Amino acid sequence: MTLYALDDIDDAIDATRAFLWPFDLGRWARLALVVFFVGGVGGSFNPFGFNAGGGTGGPTPGAPGTVPTGGPGVDSNVLALVAAVVVVLLVVGLVFLLVGSIMEFVFFESLRNEAVTVRRYWGEHWRQGLRLFGFRLGLAVLSLLVVGGVLLLAFGPVVFGNGNFSAGAILLAVLVFLVLAIVGGLVYGFTTVFVVPVMLLEGGGVLAGWRRFWGTLAGQWRQYLVYVVMGFVLQTAAGLLAGIVALILGLVLLIPFGIVGLVGFGLLSVSPVAGWVVIGVVAALYLLTMLVVVLLVAVPIQTFLRYYALFVLGDTNEAFDLIPERRRAVRA
Repeated sequence: MTLYALDDIDDAIDATRAFLWPFDLGRWARLALVVFFVGGVGGSFNPFGFNAGGGTGGPTPGAPGTVPTGGPGVDSNVLALVAAVVVVLLVVGLVFLLVGSIMEFVFFESLRNEAVTVRRYWGEHWRQGLRLFGFRLGLAVLSLLVVGGVLLLAFGPVVFGNGNFSAGAILLAVLVFLVLAIVGGLVYGFTTVFVVPVMLLEGGGVLAGWRRFWGTLAGQWRQYLVYVVMGFVLQTAAGLLAGIVALILGLVLLIPFGIVGLVGFGLLSVSPVAGWVVIGVVAALYLLTMLVVVLLVAVPIQTFLRYYALFVLGDTNEAFDLIPERRRAVRA
């Protein structure tokens, strides 16, 4: 039996090379913007593709049933500041998730048409992006509810009462977390790299895309099992490679930025304000430059991983082939 997840690696490499070279700064810059929102250096298959953390928000152990609002050691201004920071981070995270969901369609559309036009693809697919955002948000909320329930089961008797730790409850919590990470990550990852292309081809929402894709997944489960294994290996290898390249480039860039930074340190004895201004500007520019470098390094990696998923999807079901022309060109 032909294992597409193994055979398609070389095809994905050839397709990535054809799409990105010869080098075009404009195309790479637009792809870097897309990559910033869809996952950075990480791969398209991510078994831990969503965050399920969060505070319990319950009463403090020392005062069951009450929430302190003042008194010794508690400043209402501090509590308000913490709440404001949490709200801001939550809003920023939701906005980032929303933009990233729409950018998933922009990325795949760019690979299909072999042209990167962010504004046009955004205008064409923002509604489907909203549906993907709602699905991802629902998956995250469901995960939080499961995590909260498991934590309550495992530690509730100790936190809210006089009970003792239950080894069985803690073991159950660990098993639930493990299953949640695997199942939730697979659903998240498969939705991103397989259901989104189906949505592009046939329209509709995420659930309709899953219904169409499910028959292929169930009928070709061995192929997708191999893809999961190879996807994890390729993502890990790509992350390590990107980290090494970014580290080397970061050290090279540190030389000129470091020289300018030394000028700022020299100014500290003459004018502390001017010295710190120079140091701050240099540090900010260096971090910004490193962000650009990391994103540019991630462009070929993310492109390869997306092409890889598209080749596997098209081989398992020709009706879901998003890149037929590129497939024929590569295999010719």
